[in-house]
Amino acid sequence: MKTIVGELATASGAVMIAGREATHMRTERRVRLGLGYVPQEFAVFGRLSVRENLDVGMLVKRDSAGLDRVLAMFPKLRSRLNQTAGTLSGGERKMLAIGRALLANPSILLLDEPTEGVWIGVVEEIAERLRDLAKEICIVLVEQHLSLALNVANQAYVLDRGRVVLEGASQEIRDHPKLLHYLAP
Repeated sequence: MKTIVGELATASGAVMIAGREATHMRTERRVRLGLGYVPQEFAVFGRLSVRENLDVGMLVKRDSAGLDRVLAMFPKLRSRLNQTAGTLSGGERKMLAIGRALLANPSILLLDEPTEGVWIGVVEEIAERLRDLAKEICIVLVEQHLSLALNVANQAYVLDRGRVVLEGASQEIRDHPKLLHYLAP
């Protein structure tokens, strides 16, 4: 994901976004082409308020309707707009990070472990929002919570030490006889 977003150089191949070769583009240009990214760690600016974090998401495109949509999607954030982001729960920080990325109106959203460190009750809330989003935009999801990933994704890839060992429709992967082998070697 860091290669796709432009934080790491490609070892080989090319990065394409919206039909354009983006391999050597700066991250900000990739975002303007429609790329959104929620990293696994440090996904919010802890010293800024929730509102200020969301304002950062609107630097590309000022959109009050988008802000209303994010706050409707994650209603817990509305009551915490003036709260310092670093004091939010893990789940609320993930919601804030996803919401901020959505404010740039991406056509591709990269999510790296969006449920890591999140209470199980909030995991389902995030999963529900991701299922809805996946109907509108392309989501690339790296997730160890297998059930969530397979319920959100249409297409799935199972990696083993950086190699793709299984790929196909999510239902096919869920029922694949070798899946357990790769999950619990």
